[in-house]
Amino acid sequence: MKVAAVQHDIVWEDPPANFGRLAPMIEASVGEGARLVVLTEMCTTGFSMDTEKIAEPFDGPSARFLQEQACAHGAWVCGSVPERAPGEELPSNCLVLAGPDGTVHRYRKLHPFTYSGEHECYAPGDRLVTVAVDDVRVSLFVCYDLRFADDFWAVAPDTDCYIVPANWPEQRRDHWRTLLRARAIENLAYVVGTNRVGRGGGTSYVGDSAIVGPFGQELADGAGCGETVLFADVEPSVVRTTRERYPFLVDRST
Repeated sequence: MKVAAVQHDIVWEDPPANFGRLAPMIEASVGEGARLVVLTEMCTTGFSMDTEKIAEPFDGPSARFLQEQACAHGAWVCGSVPERAPGEELPSNCLVLAGPDGTVHRYRKLHPFTYSGEHECYAPGDRLVTVAVDDVRVSLFVCYDLRFADDFWAVAPDTDCYIVPANWPEQRRDHWRTLLRARAIENLAYVVGTNRVGRGGGTSYVGDSAIVGPFGQELADGAGCGETVLFADVEPSVVRTTRERYPFLVDRST
């Protein structure tokens, strides 16, 4: 399955403007053969803590945009949005994965980023999510989750590919790149890390998106490229044969 990691800038707190920016990038990605298009964290607003302004109701405009794009192009499309679940006071940083047949899967970020006050503005999720995307088992995470290896380990036996959309700042870019490779190496799985570029809320972002293979090799790299789209093929058979040859996951459980 071909995956596209869309490394893009974000118009701050302006979903309609971002819909206009992202739609042609999604269309172009599918035109290049992508079956799964991965946008960034808070892809239609930027990483804003002003939830009074940007939080959307369940199945609001940003979620519907992702669903419409998936249906229009016959592919899977995902990105995280600030969405308030029914009955909850605080919104969540919710990764919405929309399928070409109209199905929608949601993963709410488990670990709000306390350093920036995200825990005061967004409710944490309470479960891990793995979805069959075509024939690939895809596990969903968001940005800061990347630092918590145990959660990646927990779903590793049922995962071929981890998806990690992010707004990871420039000053910690080495952490981002190192952790993407670490999660791939220790779990013998693909990792798709999609990070934004540009500036938002006073913070600078430089992308460094990457698609990493099950043995830690970078299959595609967006360092220093500005807005760009990375492509790579994700093959469950490669995960299977790698794990058969190197039974590290089995040893971890003993």
